[in-house]
Amino acid sequence: MTVGLARCTKARSGLAGWGAHRRLTRAEMTDQLFGERREIAPGAVHIPSWLSTETQKLLVAHCTKWMQPPAPARSPRIRGGQMSVKMACLGWYWVPYRYVATAIDTDDSPVEPMPDWLVDLGQRAAREAFPITDTDLYAPDVAMINLYEGHAKMGMHQDRDEHCDAPVVSLSLGDSCVFRFGNTTSRGRPYTDIQLASGDLFVFGGESRFAYHGVTKVLANSGDPSIGLARGRLNITLRMTGLLHQPPVNLATSSF
Repeated sequence: MTVGLARCTKARSGLAGWGAHRRLTRAEMTDQLFGERREIAPGAVHIPSWLSTETQKLLVAHCTKWMQPPAPARSPRIRGGQMSVKMACLGWYWVPYRYVATAIDTDDSPVEPMPDWLVDLGQRAAREAFPITDTDLYAPDVAMINLYEGHAKMGMHQDRDEHCDAPVVSLSLGDSCVFRFGNTTSRGRPYTDIQLASGDLFVFGGESRFAYHGVTKVLANSGDPSIGLARGRLNITLRMTGLLHQPPVNLATSSF
């Protein structure tokens, strides 16, 4: 399939090394025994158990840090209500319905830069999902980290705040959830309910890039606490904003 990148005006290449921790091999980053690739809809791909256990542990540790101040996780207010998830951001800071450079609804701190190793992980995820011929064109510049605790869920919505139609990469950690993937015209049927477990990869682009989707339920105590998340679910969503100005990438500090 053709992945939508035509409206993306800027991409980043030349990714640097992994940083302070031991360099992980590709085999360590992703589980070489991951489940069968399933196309849920045209352009929407689910690959179970894509992340290795070691990578899940490292991602949970990083997410825990990213959710702390400065620019801490919060539950954004949207259309007069408050989201039940807690959200943190890297690269750009999302507020309904736009991206800004600082945490304008908490402490007004600059958002933490997008680590280059996370960009690399997103590129590899896209390559697994789609036959992208020039992977340098896919360079996510924002990460949204959502923490689902208790009865938190996510209503059906479209990801339309980007100036770009590049794919969305989603990584699941912790408790499993019921993920509802719908159509591009309404929040109603037809839709498909999928169980996403810890380590699963879900990518949607092309014809399905603007499909409605949401999380109807988190399955409590279904995850493996050994990855460092005793309860709840973490979701990391990687996107390309298509914005002309891009905050600097932190090549010196973060990483596996």
